[in-house]
Amino acid sequence: MKGGIASLLMGALLILGSGVACGQKQKGKSSNDAEKTKQVTEMVKTAVDSLPAEDAKSRYSTLTDADFKRVAKRLGVEVAAIKAVVVIEAGAKMEGFWAPGVPVINFDRAMYNRYRSKAKSTKGNPSEKVPSGLKGYALQEWTQLVTARKSNVDGANMGTFWGMFQIGGFNYKLCGCESVAEMVRLMSYSELEQLELFATFLINTGMVTDLRNKNWASFAKKYNGPSYAKRGYHTKMANAYAKFKK
Repeated sequence: MKGGIASLLMGALLILGSGVACGQKQKGKSSNDAEKTKQVTEMVKTAVDSLPAEDAKSRYSTLTDADFKRVAKRLGVEVAAIKAVVVIEAGAKMEGFWAPGVPVINFDRAMYNRYRSKAKSTKGNPSEKVPSGLKGYALQEWTQLVTARKSNVDGANMGTFWGMFQIGGFNYKLCGCESVAEMVRLMSYSELEQLELFATFLINTGMVTDLRNKNWASFAKKYNGPSYAKRGYHTKMANAYAKFKK
């Protein structure tokens, strides 16, 4: 790795490493963490964009155990706990993308109908196109999203669940983003960005405490909604955690 790129990435790690543990009380902690995430975003992008084209393509799915460990340490949670959420939300492959720049999504018609009129902008984009090369479920979900975007871009993005952690676009502020468009841009950049958005989301919602304590029922109720018990999210996460912990 070239010296300039290495320096940028090291700087990003130092910024993240300076974060205060979530269990400590500090005024403005959530906003500080969100600001750190934004700083890291720009530094990582600068570093990655400096790589040769063939290497830059790998940024989408290069989330490593080291990344998990770094974020887990910052949150004060176990890596196994974070991975338990990923495997339940994203499936056994634990992937955040269906193709380069095309994140895993779940378009929710009910959520779209709820937020389409609440979006800052209700403008559509008739020129939206479905990403090429998609098949099966991925093609189905992106087709629905793109169709909705043609009528209301922001509303469609808010009514969609994004990335390996399946965070609803309507939660963009809790992810530290100023707009849903910013959240989508970061979700579409890399799995590392998806992990950072998840971390900020946990901090800003207070769910990090449940994850730290492995209180799966409380976490699943907040993360997956009131039907969590019927769908067994809490037991699935508990079982996944036990497997990753071995």
